[in-house]
Order: sequence, then structure tokens, then C-alpha cells
Amino acid sequence: MDVTILGSGSPLPHPERAGPSTLVRAGGQKYLFDCGRGVLMRAAAAKVGAQNLSALFITHMHSDHTTDFNDVITTRWVMSGEPNPLRVFGPEGIETFTDRTLAALEHDIGYRLAHHEDMTEGPRVVARALTPGDVLSEADGVRITVAATDHSPVHPTLGFRIEAEGKVIAIAGDTVPCEGLDAICQDADVYVQTVIRSDIIAKAPSLRMRDVIDYHSDVAQAGETARRCNVKRLVLNHFVPPPPPGREEEWAADARACFDGEILVSHDLMTITC
Repeated sequence: MDVTILGSGSPLPHPERAGPSTLVRAGGQKYLFDCGRGVLMRAAAAKVGAQNLSALFITHMHSDHTTDFNDVITTRWVMSGEPNPLRVFGPEGIETFTDRTLAALEHDIGYRLAHHEDMTEGPRVVARALTPGDVLSEADGVRITVAATDHSPVHPTLGFRIEAEGKVIAIAGDTVPCEGLDAICQDADVYVQTVIRSDIIAKAPSLRMRDVIDYHSDVAQAGETARRCNVKRLVLNHFVPPPPPGREEEWAADARACFDGEILVSHDLMTITC
């Protein structure tokens, strides 16, 4: 089983960091977690197409995590030679979000159906809202457990624990430390966590920027969660602000003060095998 960081960025556009998105490969399955800016470009570099995805999981419906949802839907539809429904899982409201996205694509769908004789129907998307405690038993022995995370006032938000081949990957998304986060991270081989540098953001002149402190884990909190939950590898991700090139170790240092396991400062297309 391995995890590839397709996008390590944040809402702030960055020339080298796509929007939040993570690919987990387990057995013959390929699961996408969130679909931020540029996700399919990065997936192409990882040699995975939208048509090959087993399912898409959404942690929450902040725009930076869902920007390219429409692209995943359309590209899967166009690139599949036959009906290939996209399974989408997310928090309460994901069905409505999906319906509205399809409605926004109505003109494009109509144009393509009118032009291509072999396309006789629009894209199929099967969306399902998950609740904390849900467990999905997938093909190839993959087990995915759902937990509530805390990104208040964004509610609900979800974290995912993926188990396969005797290994565990925890995808946390945006959250502060909480009981649900601990549940998905316990004894994980890989724990992927959105992080901020609260010491830097606190000095920002913009109140809107300073506001992000209270609903994201800072690097030290991610390290504390990793230590408390006996995690093997902590992957710092979705940086606000992004580490300048050559200074990634400064971010790892804050986590290392709390956690003595392996710490990785992610970049786009980083792959971790467990």
C-alpha cells in the first residue's frame, strides 16, 4: 500500500504546489482523497487517470478541497469507453453538492452528447454521505473507517483510516486535535496532516489570514498527535504558509520537538510506501 501526495498546497495559489489531494493505492484499488486545484494534472504524472479511480472521498466541502470535482467527473466520463459511474463519499451534503455540480455542467454535457454519436448518456455519479463510525469494506480487502474531525465552524468534516495488507494510512484533512483524529491515527503507519505555522500566521497583517489559526493543527500539534497515537511516519501537508525552498527542515523541527518518529515535509508527487 502506498500514498502519493498529489497536491500539497492550500487555498493560496502556488506555482509548485497543487491543491489538496491525496492518492492511496491498495491492492488493485486507487482511492482519491479530496480534489483540489490541478488534481488530474498531478494524477497524470502519477500515471493514474480519472477513469481508473475506485472512488473519491471528500473530507469537507471547502473550495480548496473540491475545486476540481467537476474536472474529475467530466474527465472520467469522457475518457471511459463505456458507462463508468464515479463513486463519491463525503460528509452530509455531498449529494446536494454533487447534484449542483452536475447542474453547473449541464451545458458542457449537452454539447458533448450532441457532438459524439457514441455518447448516449451523461456522466454517472453515485454520491453517498458518510457518518462517523461508518466502515466501508472494499475490494482487495481494503477497509475504510470514517471519523469526525474538528474544523469548526465547517461542519461536518471527516477523516479516514485506510487499512489493507496489514498496514494503516490516516488521512486527516483540515482539523485541530480531537477524539476522531486520534481514532483514525492510532498505530498508523502513515499519518497525513494539514498543518500551519501559527507563529508566522499570527504576525500576518490580514485578520482573514490570522483567522485560520483556530481551526487547523499547527506543526507542533501534528507532532503531538503522532506521538500520542503511536504513529510511525508523520507527513506534513497543505502548508500555510508554504515552506520556502531549502527551509523545509524548519517545519519538521517543530514536530520533531514532540515526536521522535519519521517526519516528512511533503511536496507534490511525494510517494510513501508502507
